[in-house]
Amino acid sequence: MPQDRKSTFNPQVVKKRQKDISDIDQKIISMYAKGMTTRQISETIEDIYGFETSEGFISDVTDKILPQIEDWQNRPLDEVYPILFIDAIHYSVRDNGVIKKLAAYVILGINTEGKKEVLTIQVGDNESSKYWLSVLNELKNRGVKDILILCADGLTGIKEAIAAAFPKTEYQRCIVHQVRNTLKYVPDKDRKAFAADLKTIYQAPDEKKALAALDRVTEKWTPKYPNSTKRWKDNWDAISPIFKFSAAVRKVIYTTNAIESLNSTYRKLNRQRSVFPSDTALLKALYLATFEATKKWTMPIRNWAQVYGELSIMYEGRLPD
Repeated sequence: MPQDRKSTFNPQVVKKRQKDISDIDQKIISMYAKGMTTRQISETIEDIYGFETSEGFISDVTDKILPQIEDWQNRPLDEVYPILFIDAIHYSVRDNGVIKKLAAYVILGINTEGKKEVLTIQVGDNESSKYWLSVLNELKNRGVKDILILCADGLTGIKEAIAAAFPKTEYQRCIVHQVRNTLKYVPDKDRKAFAADLKTIYQAPDEKKALAALDRVTEKWTPKYPNSTKRWKDNWDAISPIFKFSAAVRKVIYTTNAIESLNSTYRKLNRQRSVFPSDTALLKALYLATFEATKKWTMPIRNWAQVYGELSIMYEGRLPD
């Protein structure tokens, strides 16, 4: 141990006369939560503490949180969620020596206090109405009795599953995804002008004016891009619910903005690891990243009192007073 004349030196990592550094487990889990791979953690520990730890040891330490994940996935939920978002992020996972793409479906709720809450994370690769019905039934089994609005992209089978599990729930297509899916077929030279025209549709003051705007956009761009607005017409029943709300409510539901900040945390995992060794390793990383991201979620979303008041009138008798 380094010494100085007045014996004022105090080591910070391993304290004086400390022989036990068992809290290394928590440090490993903390590093894993911040997106570091098992190899990076192993190298960091060797750099700081001067001893080697195998990647298998790191994995065994992080496995200790698996019971926590199971408890978290089964915890009781609120009876009513005014708004629910479902979004997917794709990861590469090794399965019996074969690398395949798996989707991590994040279900984020806005509770009656206006606070964000991740209800569950599901890792799967088979979207279907049967799959989504099992996911929604799991929420029911954990205590959810009513959802006012469920906002999601066009996930296969989600509409039918919502109708079966929560018949009174309104399904709203995510407008941001709708715009992105439209613009990816438009070349760069026309993208800015096309995006400006699409804005006249989803920012229209009511549904009648939105449909008129859709007709104008279709008439203008169909000669150049024949199928550019087809999805808007095909999905209009799931796009149109937004037009009955004020700007304050629209700002909350028309996009998955509430989930985007969380997604940015999840995408860091993709940047750190090109392939996850297993779906369990992916679930561990997602759970810890969620825990890390949600530490800051202490305040309700902006203008929640106004949003809650409007939802109480629009969906009379379904929200607590």
